[in-house]
Amino acid sequence: MSKVRVAVVGAGNWGRNHVRTLATMPDIELSAVCDRDAVRREQVTRQYPGVFVTDSLDEMLDRADGVVVATPVVSHAAVATEALRRGLPTLIEKPIALSVRDAEELVRLSDAHAAPVLAGHLLIFHPAIEYLQRMIADGELGSIYYLYSQRVNLGQVRQDENALWSFGPHDVSVAMRLLGDVPIRVAAHGSCYLQPGIEDVVFLTMELASGVMVHVQMSWLDPHKERRLTVVGSRKMVVFDDMQAREKVKVYDKGIDKPPEYRSYGESLAVREGDIWVPRVPNVEPLRAELTHFAAVIRGEETPRAGVQDGLDVVKVLEAASQSLATGGGFVNLAPAEMSTK
Repeated sequence: MSKVRVAVVGAGNWGRNHVRTLATMPDIELSAVCDRDAVRREQVTRQYPGVFVTDSLDEMLDRADGVVVATPVVSHAAVATEALRRGLPTLIEKPIALSVRDAEELVRLSDAHAAPVLAGHLLIFHPAIEYLQRMIADGELGSIYYLYSQRVNLGQVRQDENALWSFGPHDVSVAMRLLGDVPIRVAAHGSCYLQPGIEDVVFLTMELASGVMVHVQMSWLDPHKERRLTVVGSRKMVVFDDMQAREKVKVYDKGIDKPPEYRSYGESLAVREGDIWVPRVPNVEPLRAELTHFAAVIRGEETPRAGVQDGLDVVKVLEAASQSLATGGGFVNLAPAEMSTK
């Protein structure tokens, strides 16, 4: 199998992880790295002496079969546009754009130039999320009632995006992936404490077409570092705690049973306490799994697990949530027919 040449645009906080991982993958050649910052270029050159390093996007694109866009989010759409116009398969970090209009243009360009886009929804490659998805699909949890997640920590304060746009793509994409459903309306509340006009903490609520409710807490101004998702079903409940080194998933065989027929309120509901167990989940690095899949997309062997339309769906949710933030937190309706998340 010949190596595919993958280039990375942006060697900052997250881009350097792409560079590190690609450099160690046997079926991929890290062919070029592009960054405007001279210090970062010098660091990459020193650490990876055989890699072409440049500040020219055109020079980088000349050396690529596929491109990873890991620049600051404000430039995602512009950089991806140049790659797609050349017909290059492109992995665009989350969110793929900062507006529905820009994301829709990426959809058009991907179609027009037959250039597949892999949206950087990293958590769908996490083995714990894959395990949860199988449990839900197999009906092991019963009917899903609601989901809630916390994605908080202290630090990594952004200046070009708020907590909603920085953290939200993870949990929005995961919720839609797990449930195979799309929101019909969203609401968001938040506050700006550190910088005017940039919310440091946001609480997002989504109501899906199936009636399932999803609530997400996002903040970079919190004493705890938490990455936790709870799924509550009619038969079982599951907690995914990504901060745990080993026991990332716990399944709770508990709930409240409601018989199909009853004569009085006292007979209608019964609390059921069952076992708690920790399933064995493979220890796979999500970023490596994502980039392995991207290489297969470049070769034409696979279609993107999270395509450009999935990226657009997430941007639609975030834009509607931003509208809610700006107008006092009321619900904003979405049109499910215009979304196509699997």
